[in-house]
Amino acid sequence: MDKLKKYQQIIQQLLQEYAAISSQDPEIETQLIFDTEHHHYQLVNIGWKNQRRVYGCFLHLDIKDGKVWLQHNGTENEVGEDLANLGIPKQDIVIGFHSPFKRQFTDYAVG
Repeated sequence: MDKLKKYQQIIQQLLQEYAAISSQDPEIETQLIFDTEHHHYQLVNIGWKNQRRVYGCFLHLDIKDGKVWLQHNGTENEVGEDLANLGIPKQDIVIGFHSPFKRQFTDYAVG
């Protein structure tokens, strides 16, 4: 299996696992959004709670230039560690919400 397909499968598996444990509120829907052509992957909450609109992406990952970019992590978990534990080397994971300057001080890729 080539690296791109492997990374797509790992990301989709991870997001499906997070979706399964997300909000149990029947008024809030968690949507898996997979753009496998352009390599964008998101988990989004949509709904209404106490007459207020709920809408927001809580996980966003991309695959760019052979690396997995964690663009947004709205969970309390270390999603980069989850990706590494599922088989993506840390040198192929970019914590995109960290500044390029800060990335050089982590075990993950700079970009």
